[in-house]
Amino acid sequence: MSRSKDFETQLARTEQQLHLLQQISRFMTREMSLQEILSGINRLIVEFTQADSCLIYLLHDRELVLCSANNAPPEALGRVRLKMTEGLTGWVARERRQLAISREAYLDARFKHFTTLREDTYEAFLSTPIIARNRVVGVINVQHKLPHQHGGDEMEMLSTIGEQIGTLLVLARMSPDVVESTNHLELVFPATAKSG
Repeated sequence: MSRSKDFETQLARTEQQLHLLQQISRFMTREMSLQEILSGINRLIVEFTQADSCLIYLLHDRELVLCSANNAPPEALGRVRLKMTEGLTGWVARERRQLAISREAYLDARFKHFTTLREDTYEAFLSTPIIARNRVVGVINVQHKLPHQHGGDEMEMLSTIGEQIGTLLVLARMSPDVVESTNHLELVFPATAKSG
């Protein structure tokens, strides 16, 4: 590949990354249901990674609950659950580490099978924790039907999205009234905001 062609390819990928981050940022500022936001982010992840599947799990009572999926059956949402000690997903949450397997992910000793998820037969698996305030609150899984080598930019971007979703979950707990009534200056300068 010529140097200029390589540069053009890199520039196009950087533009894709920027577009993805801009779209997620816009989700964070809109008044939408959390389910709508997760579905939108899910769609963007699939488009960016050219994956066949994206599953987003959120932590509830020490279990990871499937909350968003681009092609899982609707009845799987809220019902597919993993303990922190189960599966590749549980491992990612427990270890707070990203995991990339380029082929035969279903043969990994940590893999947990679900009859309701066709993703259990997919070859490649990329997973990253969702982090909020330095705590794991969920996991994102991206899967490809065929073997797929995960690039560094793809892995870094998924990590960044995990951090953005974590922040989004914290924001989702705040009502618009709380946002409007908060003394934002007091958050930065606690002592001086009260005296001024």
